[in-house]
Amino acid sequence: MTGSSVSVPGGAPGGAPGEAPGAVPGGANVTPRGTARDDAARRHLWGHFTRQSAWDAGVPTLVRGEGHHVWDAAGRRYIDGLSGLFVVQAGHGRRVLAEAAARQAGELAYFPLWSFAHPPAIDLAERLADLAPGDLNRVFFTTGGSEAVETAFKLAKQYWKLQGRPGKYKVISRNIAYHGTTHGALSVTGVPGFKAPFEPLVPGAFKVPNTDIYRASEDLRDDPKAFGRWAADQIEVLIETEGPDSVAAVFLEPVQNAGGCFPPPPGYFERVREICDRHDVLLVSDEVICAFGRIGSIFACDDFGYVPDMITCAKGMASGYSPIGACLVSDRVYEPFAHGSTTFAHGYTFGGHPVSAAVAMANLDLFEEEDLTGRVKENAPAFRSTLERLHDLPIVGDVRGAGYFYAIELVRDKVTRETFSGDDAERLLRGFLTPALFEAGLYCRADDRGDPVVQLAPPLTVGQPEFDEIEQILRGVLSEAWTRL
Repeated sequence: MTGSSVSVPGGAPGGAPGEAPGAVPGGANVTPRGTARDDAARRHLWGHFTRQSAWDAGVPTLVRGEGHHVWDAAGRRYIDGLSGLFVVQAGHGRRVLAEAAARQAGELAYFPLWSFAHPPAIDLAERLADLAPGDLNRVFFTTGGSEAVETAFKLAKQYWKLQGRPGKYKVISRNIAYHGTTHGALSVTGVPGFKAPFEPLVPGAFKVPNTDIYRASEDLRDDPKAFGRWAADQIEVLIETEGPDSVAAVFLEPVQNAGGCFPPPPGYFERVREICDRHDVLLVSDEVICAFGRIGSIFACDDFGYVPDMITCAKGMASGYSPIGACLVSDRVYEPFAHGSTTFAHGYTFGGHPVSAAVAMANLDLFEEEDLTGRVKENAPAFRSTLERLHDLPIVGDVRGAGYFYAIELVRDKVTRETFSGDDAERLLRGFLTPALFEAGLYCRADDRGDPVVQLAPPLTVGQPEFDEIEQILRGVLSEAWTRL
């Protein structure tokens, strides 16, 4: 899971460094205190990435979704500005997806992929391979994004052992990047606050600078191509420092999520691909968030013109109607596993679950029937320009992203780019923005895993009316936030 917490009352964590903010404002958008369900939630349910004390005033409970809206237990409606958790690409309430799940459950509800196969997994693997770039023709199914990254990490290490190069075990990723919660994926992750409670982690994970040009040095800030070259070259510097014979893979998101939607500068991925090829290092495109139309294409590496050796994906594959993820693998990486007794001793009980695979197939049918990727490509400039209206607010420093995936960075001073930190960030994000945005009817994310941002990733079905509504809610809440500083 590459996205970890969201700006909703009680549904996001607080307290430890790197956590995304959350607070319960009270009122109609929580399950009323004292009801049997609220009491049960507070006694028994452990929220993910959640400050559990935030539920003392009541548990925010969502009960229904339709299109790009969700409703809470009190009947209040909210725009789903984050697609649940970067997941619900096709929108809520799509009966065709629920019906696909029911049909498959009635025919074959479960069977593992351990030594066996079933039609939904075969059909989905073939379809994903056809959609993927280059020779990424093998599909290893998981149940989510962290498992997909864990799979790629383990596969890279075994691949090099099979090549007679067991010393190639190190992996490189970017600062502040989030790649998942399992021990291997957490080691690849570059968010210190998420890692500290669980150290020591898997050894051999190293970090390079990310592509946050807004915070780049002044000599690079005004030259995106030069900045992209510099950022890519830091990967080569680290490979050469550690020794090419020790580095197995580089893990990069097409648009980095944590820190606030950092898109790649021009030429960045072309240069990274050259570096990986030169030093015989595998390139893993972590598209757990960015795949399935979030940036525009089914696979976001196509949006930026590079072909990786592996793609990790999950969230949007079934639009959240059933859990599924995958690691797509090139013919080159698969080849040593195709012969004799060689086995990738790795798997998941529910990986490639028949119901999930059937739902994913139906979801991809919707993508084709409604041209959801074309819709994103057509409307993305309007989404950007609508959000860029917020530049007139003194608290808005930067608006960045791609496709239907954007962040608004908040600053104390637009000229100096002074950020909020410590108590200021706690007061601004957790104390005001998180509850205020939700109260205003917008479910999104206020995040402080880097500099404070508000993130948006609505369902791919929205258009200009929803862009306008989101902008108006943000304008009102951010304007009030500025008066409270």
